[in-house]
Amino acid sequence: MEAFEYSALPARVVFGFGTLPRVTDELDALGRKRAFVLSDPHHADAGATRLMHALGKLGVHLSTDAVMHTPVDVTERVMAKLVAHNADCLISLGGGSTIGLGKALAFRTDLPQIVLPTTYAGSEATPVLGETDGGQKSTIRSMKVLPEVIIYDVELTYGLPPGLSLVSGINAIAHAVEALYAREANPVISNLAEQGIAALGRALPQIMADPANRDARSDALFGAWACGSCLGAVGMSLHHKLCHVLGGTFGLPHAETHTVILPHAAAYNAGAAPAAFDRVARALGAPDAAGALFDLALKNGAPTSLRQIGMSESDLDKAANAALQSAYWNPRPIERNPIRALLDDAYHGRRPS
Repeated sequence: MEAFEYSALPARVVFGFGTLPRVTDELDALGRKRAFVLSDPHHADAGATRLMHALGKLGVHLSTDAVMHTPVDVTERVMAKLVAHNADCLISLGGGSTIGLGKALAFRTDLPQIVLPTTYAGSEATPVLGETDGGQKSTIRSMKVLPEVIIYDVELTYGLPPGLSLVSGINAIAHAVEALYAREANPVISNLAEQGIAALGRALPQIMADPANRDARSDALFGAWACGSCLGAVGMSLHHKLCHVLGGTFGLPHAETHTVILPHAAAYNAGAAPAAFDRVARALGAPDAAGALFDLALKNGAPTSLRQIGMSESDLDKAANAALQSAYWNPRPIERNPIRALLDDAYHGRRPS
């Protein structure tokens, strides 16, 4: 066993079926009585309404302002409402956009957070916040944005459409894939990463075939937590950098962008981190990690090209140049021509070899 360092993240996890009503117990354990609830228009009439009913007088306001990529202007607008309601806790119910808004508010106020995820994004398990300002997306890592409590209610994912379940789950897999070759990689996180990839790789095709499959929904949500925990414990590399560039600069949809880029980022790094990608391939039951990730998307109907999700071919050079800005660690050196070739493959949806 090689030497390693590992710091466990101090988050409480409640996982099960029908766990939403336990939010009041968790609020009481935190000693808080005025919860500001965050969601989005999609969940306003379903999960958010149930949550506000469960909270009763403990829920002082429901905001459904969350939007993709956490724009700073939206955060500032919601921040004014938060201050006006004199809230002492943030509760987020939704996917990555809602959780991102909650993190942005927590970063500015240091209020505790309770999160109820409805997708497989996994960001609830990380101390990472990504924000967009002026068309540029940047990330920070701070314990101020790590939620104190995560309540996983598998029933909240039943309404997640199969196609969105698929891209959300592949987004989560991306967190674990990068964790396996991260500079801070360690055996604890690597084992969790492989377990998370396997759970999602097994569950996602089952959800596409039968969206009401309880066991598959449970496996996928567990996999999302496992993969998110990996991202929270170690650093990010090429894959996430490219996705932040494409999402923040060109407005591409978050989960779909991760789905398209992941196989190509894997192919780019495979030769520099063979042991990591052997574990990815093993988790997916395939001989080749990059090909298996591409096939997981293709065979289940997810987008496999940047062209499909709104990217313009004329912007590929700009994207390649942006990917080289600001130094960041990656197992293989970041070079302009290979990155441009990667983006061209991703744009046209070529299967990586």
